[in-house]
Amino acid sequence: MRPTLQFFIALLLVAIVLPPLSMAQKTFPQNGVFDERDGLFAFTNATIVKSWKEKVENATLLIRDGRIEAVGTNIKIPTDAVVIDVKKKFIYPSFIEAFGNYGLPELPTASGQGGRGGGRSEQFISNKKGAYSWNEAFKTEFKAFEAFNPNEKDAEILRGAGFGSVITHQQDGISRGSAAVVSLGNERANNVLIKPIAANVLSFSKGTSTQLYPTSLMGCIALIRQTYLDGQWYAAGGSKEEKNLSLEAWNALQNVPQVFDVGDKLEALRAAKIGVEFGKKFIIKGRGDDYQRLSEIKATGSPLILPLNFPDAFDVEDPIDALQVSLTDLKHWELAPTNPSRVAGVGIEFAFTTTGLKNKADFLKQMQKAIEMGLTEGDALKALTATPAKLFGLEADLGSLEKGKIANFFISDKDVFTKDAKILHNWVQGKPYILTDLDKTELKGGYNLSIGDQNYNLVLGAKGENTVSKSSDTSKAKLEMVNVKNTVSLMFTPTGEKGVVRLTGVIENGNMTGRGQLIDGTWVTWKAESKGASAGNTDEEKKADPSVSASNRTVGDVIYPFIAFGKKDLPKAERILFKNATVWTNETAGVLENTDVLIEGGKIVQVGKNVSAPTAKTIDATGKHLTAGIIDEHSHITVARGVNEAAQSSTAEVRIADVINSDDINIYRQLAGGVTSSHILHGSANAIGGQTQLIKLRFGYEPEKMKFENWPGFIKFALGENVKRANGDAVSTRFPLTRMGVEQVFDDHFTRAKEYLADLKSGKLVRRDLELEALGEILEGKRHITCHSYVQSEINMLLKTADRHGFKVNTFTHILEGYKVADKMAKHGAAGAGFADWWDYKYEVYDAIPQNAKLMQDAGVLSTINSDDAEMARRLNQEAAKSVMYAGMDEVAAWKLVTLNPAKTLKVDSRVGSVKVGKDADLVLWSTNPLSIYAKAEQTYVDGTKFFDREEDLKMQDEVRKERARLIQKVLVSKKSGMPTQAIQRRAQRLYDCEDDDDEMH
Repeated sequence: MRPTLQFFIALLLVAIVLPPLSMAQKTFPQNGVFDERDGLFAFTNATIVKSWKEKVENATLLIRDGRIEAVGTNIKIPTDAVVIDVKKKFIYPSFIEAFGNYGLPELPTASGQGGRGGGRSEQFISNKKGAYSWNEAFKTEFKAFEAFNPNEKDAEILRGAGFGSVITHQQDGISRGSAAVVSLGNERANNVLIKPIAANVLSFSKGTSTQLYPTSLMGCIALIRQTYLDGQWYAAGGSKEEKNLSLEAWNALQNVPQVFDVGDKLEALRAAKIGVEFGKKFIIKGRGDDYQRLSEIKATGSPLILPLNFPDAFDVEDPIDALQVSLTDLKHWELAPTNPSRVAGVGIEFAFTTTGLKNKADFLKQMQKAIEMGLTEGDALKALTATPAKLFGLEADLGSLEKGKIANFFISDKDVFTKDAKILHNWVQGKPYILTDLDKTELKGGYNLSIGDQNYNLVLGAKGENTVSKSSDTSKAKLEMVNVKNTVSLMFTPTGEKGVVRLTGVIENGNMTGRGQLIDGTWVTWKAESKGASAGNTDEEKKADPSVSASNRTVGDVIYPFIAFGKKDLPKAERILFKNATVWTNETAGVLENTDVLIEGGKIVQVGKNVSAPTAKTIDATGKHLTAGIIDEHSHITVARGVNEAAQSSTAEVRIADVINSDDINIYRQLAGGVTSSHILHGSANAIGGQTQLIKLRFGYEPEKMKFENWPGFIKFALGENVKRANGDAVSTRFPLTRMGVEQVFDDHFTRAKEYLADLKSGKLVRRDLELEALGEILEGKRHITCHSYVQSEINMLLKTADRHGFKVNTFTHILEGYKVADKMAKHGAAGAGFADWWDYKYEVYDAIPQNAKLMQDAGVLSTINSDDAEMARRLNQEAAKSVMYAGMDEVAAWKLVTLNPAKTLKVDSRVGSVKVGKDADLVLWSTNPLSIYAKAEQTYVDGTKFFDREEDLKMQDEVRKERARLIQKVLVSKKSGMPTQAIQRRAQRLYDCEDDDDEMH
């Protein structure tokens, strides 16, 4: 029996006679005669890729009742098996989609997000019916398998890309509930559900929730942390009054694989940090930029799920428009296809997903691009089969072709990862889904066509764009072709003639021969001999992506941070001797002329004259000034996705430490202004804001390594118009709405915090509350307050509130009426950090004066000048000088306003703030007196490491220009070759300050 007939019989058996083979529903009634045949098939003479590491030539695959019965050589084929000869074909285990939403309902469109302004309502508590969580962004009780319904249209696309099963979940919310494993068969859900609960899925996005909280990334993280704690408390029997089905669902999912969907490589690190805190190792579904922090991600031990949605090139033909494309985006366009190979290269376990692709049918094309950029075919296949099977506990059923496993496999005409490979069949649970007939020969490329005594050039395009022309004729005629299995028929009208030439024949070894009739009815023989695919200049070849072509695989370096002025290698601390500098010590010695300073191991080791250090790098500082680095007491740089968690009057549970953005260009810009440390604050949208974070400006370092080590914690409070939301575009219902209400917030929360501390000491089971925990730290003197403040009445109010509850206000920040209450502040022990000369920008600041800092200091208040502005922070040296100009302050005292005084305010003066032996080598070399408007920071050091050098900066500017030019030329070549492009979108960087009332999570 011929193979074509064998296959035809098999197809009839499966599609017409038999019920669904392995998926017959035993509990369902049968309308008709039962057929108990077991769907026994033998696929012979194939190259069988049993797994990512094992391939068998001339082998047989035997399946029965939707399962694999045998695979290998010398397999005895049962006499009743349907034998299908797949000679010269490949059989692979079907791929597993590791992060899909197949078969789940479309998400509803939120009809009015919770938030301020724009007519949106402020929803504080979930309005979902039932005994569920208070927050709608937590949908833990959602079970994907309950809502799953097969979708044949989507399944067909995925099967065409080689997939046979999907880990599917509802991609909505911070806690998304459970994922299920389903096959891609065209059957009832009962038949294709493989594993009802396969994973618990989390994200940093609130999704369709219309609830106000959280409005920021840090709020999202706090909510996740609190939920872990609540789950533990609930499981321990802590709740006797509350039934919470969401927490019960949460606890039920803690022992299945945990998946975390993140927005970028820094969010991957944030998720892993949560995992460490609560004993979880997340499977991280990334964005495809993992290569930008690869060593840090590897250190987490987290497996990854990688998307292949490599960005299209930018349309940069207009040089003015091209300025809107950042170096980061240009480099990511070039380097994104290398992400899989780089991840594999460092040994991180990973799987793949089609999520993010505009067209999932392009998956294999994108995979081929990754392979061309260094990913091995073995690693690609492992990531599509064995790894997802392992990660989700599916190894007994999926991931390879072995006895007993589900018969999920596909047949391809050649190695599936080669450029022009085609998937012919995809068998799902033992049932075939036909993409192309097994014995049909695909034709494309160029041919020498001979018809009788006439010679032609024949070009068969991959998309049916076929042409024929005489060898001496430049014009081309369109040709119609019908290709059925190994037969072919051709029709065309020769150029300049009327009528149709008709040819029919057979295909053998890639060539065609047969008989046909000319226009005049003459019978002729004909043949078409292949020139090879390249001779045809096919559509695919025209559009071969030049960014991954063999001649252009060289790519730029990964830099740290992955923005302009980042470096391939991070700088290191050096042993340096500054000679003959004017040293502003900020100590009793004052300003020392012609003085040497030696730094080593990140510390200042010697200050004096005629210091000798033969092995040190020597810098001639003659005529220059050496100072301690500037410390910005109040900044909002480096904050990712929202500086305010604005949803509630108290958000003491959120932490700026969770959202440090090490890729902020303002770090570099402020180093250029002599800043070495910044106190990063929560915004001023609520009375009790979030916990702050002091950082050192270690440009290029990951977020955790930017944090100031062993620093006592602070928290942001706020008073005034921002808190009572006086400047909004809609009436708010969030308490408080008056200055009186602000006082009540403090009274209420500190009363509750005292009760919380008492409960902790009682020994009874207490729900750990992150908000009250932070407030309790204030009462215990472990956390310090920095308070946004303007007018004297409210400053008095908070001082009296602090006295009533027994805590101290450490700092009144950007205080503009401090001069009016300086005596009270001094008595309380509060410091004052203000603006040099900001006033008249809103009602609260009408009484601001530029003499404020000096008047407070004269009254015994520790005074500081801060920025609250990314631009101003670059010139804090000049802001300090304004107190000399306006108030006649001594220059040394004025310089301390931005160095030693903020160090004392932030309780790190034992480490930084002055040039003293034993302190951190956070130093700035200035071209002249640092209080001069002409002064330039020539070199800036943090911990003895040079992070800014003005001469090097000039060279780096040229390097950035050249790198941009190289990438833009590469983009232009890509567009010219026909590759798709994306329009340029103008995206301004978000620079936060205290006046922001952002609503980032929507």
